[in-house]
Order: sequence, then C-alpha cells, then structure tokens
Amino acid sequence: MTNKLVRMKRLLILFFFNLLNFILPRNRLGNKFFHLAAFIFRHRRLPSKKFIYNDFIFYIKTTDEILNPLRLFVSDKELLKFYIKATIGDKYNCPTIAILENEDLLESFDFPDTCCIKPTHMSGSVVFRENGLPINLNEIKKWFSVNYYSLYREENYKLLKPKIIVEPLIFNKKNIYDYKFFCFKGEPRFVQVDIDRFTNHTRKFLSLNWKELDFSIGYPKSRKKLIEPRNFKEMIKISRNLSKHFSFIRVDMYSDGNKIIIGELTNLPEVGFAKFIPRTGEITASELLFNQDK
Repeated sequence: MTNKLVRMKRLLILFFFNLLNFILPRNRLGNKFFHLAAFIFRHRRLPSKKFIYNDFIFYIKTTDEILNPLRLFVSDKELLKFYIKATIGDKYNCPTIAILENEDLLESFDFPDTCCIKPTHMSGSVVFRENGLPINLNEIKKWFSVNYYSLYREENYKLLKPKIIVEPLIFNKKNIYDYKFFCFKGEPRFVQVDIDRFTNHTRKFLSLNWKELDFSIGYPKSRKKLIEPRNFKEMIKISRNLSKHFSFIRVDMYSDGNKIIIGELTNLPEVGFAKFIPRTGEITASELLFNQDK
C-alpha cells in the first residue's frame, strides 16, 4: 500500500470516529453503540464473549468494569502515585516537581531547565524540556480544556480534573525503553517493549522467560536484539502486586537495569482497537493472557 493510500485510510478512520462521536449521545448507551460500531469497523467482526484480546477489552469498556473506582483513581497520573506508594513503595514513583491546576499557575511557574511535562487527565501527551530551551505554553494550555473521554469514550477519564504534572526526566533521557506488562487476574503474562518511541517507533513482545514472541501490535516488530534487564524479575513482581486488584490491566514502567520507575497503569491499551501484526498474533496473545490457568 502506498503512503498516499495509507494517509487516506487514516483520514477515513478519523472521519468515521469523529462522525460517530458527533452523532451518538454521550451516555452509557451511546458509548456502547460507539464502541460496538468502532469494533466492527476496526476488526471486521462482531465482539464475542470469548477470551479474545480485543473482545475482552471491549467487555471492560462497555460494562461497569470500567467504572470501578480504582480504575478511575489510577487513570489520574497524580493519584496513581498514591496507589503505587501504598502498594509497592514510593521509591518506584517518579518524583513530582509540581502540580499545576490552572493557567495562572502554569504561566507563573519557573520550569526546571530539564523536565517532563504531562497532563494528569490524558494519555500519550508529553512535552520534554532540555537544556533550558523555550517551552510552548500555548500548547500545554490546551490540555486544560481537553476531556480525554470525548476522544474515544473511555469513561475512566470522563470525570478527571485537568491538571499538569511536572517531573524530572527519567534517567535523564528522553528516548528510553518502555516496558509494558500485560496482566490478568494479578499475574503478568507477557511484556511489550517500546523502542525509539519519539523517533522511529517499533515494538517487541517477549514472554516472561525473555523469549521473543512472533507478533506486534500497532507498530512494526523491532529488529533490535534486546538484553534482559538485570532487574527483570523485580519488574515481574511489581507488575503482579500492582495488578492484583484488576481483572486485566497493563503495568507500564521504565528501568535502567538498577532502578525501576512506574509510568502508568493502562486500563484499555489501544482503546481495544489493537491491530495485531500479523493478525493471527491476537490468537497467540489471547492464549498467553487468558489460558495459562486452564
């Protein structure tokens, strides 16, 4: 497929989601219809009640499961740190430099020369400051007016208060490996490693025995040879402890081989729109995630 066709396809998908968002009412029933139509459009099939990866994510986001107060709590990047501190200890949190709750505080704050700036009520948005370079405050101000729920109807974000969190740059690097553990019933099953996220984003999936798995999600499979972190067993233990109160959750973290920092707990990876590469990879992932206790 040519680049032009790829761009046209992406624009078509974006138009479809925006049209659904505009037409359907913003209530539980409207949300369910939105997710159903999006699931069919994305996966070319109806969701089932079987233990299939995307189908299970669909179940979570269209039932009261997504309204579990703990899921809402850990969706806020500031509040998540309290859960981490209470569950595994504050040493696994990235230190908080500041919480900015409005534009006045944002404009008057003296940002460190090197830091990471994120909205607490959204996912995926981040601004890095390095070497005292100027910050585009207008870009950051826009975050205050965003209700992240309005994008893809993820109800765990609907009632979150808009805030900006300022943190140190983890390990003093912008482009670091991101380890994401897929957990079911309090047990990590496999790990996704995101590589070169801000330059040439690729991914690699591995078993907990650090054996490469033959699929990827959303982004191409990395060709890099990855070395198992020295503290990988500790990362597994952390994932187990943080995920024990959820049916399914993804525990995202960073490691330099010595220190571990928790990034997020992700309720709905890819919002349940995950495209497996190859498509049969969803079967492999589902077997690993759901069927190890059978």
